Amino acid sequence: MLIGLNSAAAGMAAQRQRMDAVSNDLANVNTTGYKRVRVAFRDLVYQDAARSSAPGVRVGAGAAAAAAGRSFEQGTLRNTGRPLDVALQGPGFIQVRLADGRDALTRDGNLQIDERGRLVTATGALVRPAITVPAGVGEDRVAIGPDGTVTAAGRTLGRLEIVRVRAPQNLLSVGDNAFVPTPDSGAPARAGTGTTLKAGTLESSNVDIAEAMVAIIESQRAFELASKAIHTADQMMGTANEVKR
Repeated sequence: MLIGLNSAAAGMAAQRQRMDAVSNDLANVNTTGYKRVRVAFRDLVYQDAARSSAPGVRVGAGAAAAAAGRSFEQGTLRNTGRPLDVALQGPGFIQVRLADGRDALTRDGNLQIDERGRLVTATGALVRPAITVPAGVGEDRVAIGPDGTVTAAGRTLGRLEIVRVRAPQNLLSVGDNAFVPTPDSGAPARAGTGTTLKAGTLESSNVDIAEAMVAIIESQRAFELASKAIHTADQMMGTANEVKR
């Protein structure tokens, strides 16, 4: 019975983690370039049965939720008409430098010009390599080409470096819609011709609201069933104790 209680409790914890992940996706449904979290379930630590007729027979103790990376499916593109808004078409990321000095990757193409004239993301991360717009040049005079070349008033200022990684699902999310490469994701390398930039456009989140709501309902029902299993196991233990008396 204790195994049943532990399994049900583990199931409740797993469903709660799934609901947290899906709730975070729903909260970012309007975040530019956001990629939804993929949640999987795994078995908890197993123990060999003390007495078994066959070697290697194991008994389980429930399941747990485990993040399976993110889905990097292309989000829909929406036209903004703003020159500094860029959307990536195809796999890849814009290289940026975070406030703490780490190099990171993002799909958020809502670029801004800071007080020093540098191109930054909406969260303040610096575009890498650095691109500075001359003083007195408004954003309406800045243009970004399909290959990432940035020009202002007929002058080339630099080029947005678009990179790819071998396994994007293994990137480490560090908040503010940014990711840091890991050994499992592989080092960033220049993206091929299959990725282009489209100015005056932003990539929407790839969260499907209907799918996310269904996932929330599924997890809520599974959570309730696991809680009922705990209640049933508790009643059975109580009955067993009364019989023993």
